[in-house]
Amino acid sequence: MMPRFSPSITLLTITIYVVSIAFPVHSQVPASRQAVPVLLSGGTIHTQAQGVIQNGMLLLEDGKISGMGTEIQVPENAVKIDISGKQVYPALIHSRNLMGLSEINAVPVTSDFAELGNINPNVRAEVAFHSASTHIGIAAAAGIGTIVSTPTSGIISGLSAAMQTDGWTWDQMTLKASTGLIVNWPDMLENENLDKQLTELHDAFDNARRYHHARKSSDAHPVDVRWEAMRAVFEGEMPVFIHANEISQIQAAISWAEREEITMVLTGARDAGYLASQLAQKNIPVVITPVIGGPARQWEHYGAAYALPAKLHNAGVEFCIAGDFGAASAYRLPFHAASAVAFGLPEDEALKALTLYPARILGLDTMIGSIEPGKDATLIITDGTPLEFATKIEKVFIQGKNIDLENKHRQLYNLYRQKVKQQDNPGENY
Repeated sequence: MMPRFSPSITLLTITIYVVSIAFPVHSQVPASRQAVPVLLSGGTIHTQAQGVIQNGMLLLEDGKISGMGTEIQVPENAVKIDISGKQVYPALIHSRNLMGLSEINAVPVTSDFAELGNINPNVRAEVAFHSASTHIGIAAAAGIGTIVSTPTSGIISGLSAAMQTDGWTWDQMTLKASTGLIVNWPDMLENENLDKQLTELHDAFDNARRYHHARKSSDAHPVDVRWEAMRAVFEGEMPVFIHANEISQIQAAISWAEREEITMVLTGARDAGYLASQLAQKNIPVVITPVIGGPARQWEHYGAAYALPAKLHNAGVEFCIAGDFGAASAYRLPFHAASAVAFGLPEDEALKALTLYPARILGLDTMIGSIEPGKDATLIITDGTPLEFATKIEKVFIQGKNIDLENKHRQLYNLYRQKVKQQDNPGENY
């Protein structure tokens, strides 16, 4: 008897087959754990926290930075790499992206960033993370060492996770799970479901808080995975990342966060420049995403989005730059910061907005974000500033591992170089 297959399974199988033929895998080979000390010498070290060290020495041991300066003690078995004339920076951090949760937008079965229903606090981004995504290698080759994979759907989307851009499996790549609870603030303008959505949000937090108090009182209280995921929020151990762009959204979100007595981080933040003094006064960090984009209103200046980081910087707001949300465009992260420099943001602040500042906002600053002894040896070696389009990322170290920078973009570049060579030198294959 012939086996029977459901139409959905048959369609899925065909889709995966077609995608695998049309889009072959172009992933880098994950690196093995650092086995011997590595000395980087002769380069300019941009620590982001302790100034710049010219002609410096950097010692990497067991995935950590163990020595830094112009004269340090070096183990006899250290592998020595001369990087004279090169620049060393902390690896970049993309603090809001769909990396690992979305592969091909036009093929729904390759995306896993949205769940059914409006309230899903128990969704964990790291568990759904696709470690063999072709986008990961491209981001790594652009100097990005960490990406915060972020679910998005409904009102409460779930928990984001900081993922490294190298590793065999999601658990190997997870730098920090549950970096924050994701809330998408409802549209405040012309939204006929506004009251219903706000009620859902209020009820979810009320139920979660009651559950938290009940669990603190008795371990025998039945476990509810949805509300269990939110307990760290009420203990003050995890921030709530509220995505809001329009002025009334941001103001409503701020008032709500104060009433709920939670730690708020604003993401999106298109209109944050109009509320910069309020955000600074209330010490609310901002994750700007994106910078590159047009104005939202006809009367706004064409460069309103580009000038936002400088406005927040001048007002004393803690912020970082996240760039594009789509996984396929994650590699453009440094260009968002560079655009902000063209509209008034100091260059050193733009670099910190991709390294030190996101690490602080995300609670990762004890591990990454700056080059300091004791922190992860997660850094990049370049021939110039990462903000310049022409800069080449020559090496990327993640926890001391010298990672493979092969990726789909480089393979396509090398492929079509051959096309040009054949046009210039016909018949050389014979």
